[in-house]
Amino acid sequence: METRDMVRMANQIADFFSAYGHDEAVKETANHIRMFWEPRMRIQLHDHVAKGAEGLKAVVVEAVGRLTPPKAA
Repeated sequence: METRDMVRMANQIADFFSAYGHDEAVKETANHIRMFWEPRMRIQLHDHVAKGAEGLKAVVVEAVGRLTPPKAA
């Protein structure tokens, strides 16, 4: 997946949950990514955050911090 597409999708999830308030938005964004993103997407997201998280909203960056990095296949 292109990085720009992954960033867009992750930010859309954060935008959806933004009405919940910051802490709940972080929690629900993390839950959504954990439940619905396949491992290689989560690996790519973790890698992008580790490289500076360019373009990602703060809620997404915090959510990624709550996720256990998936193991590479």
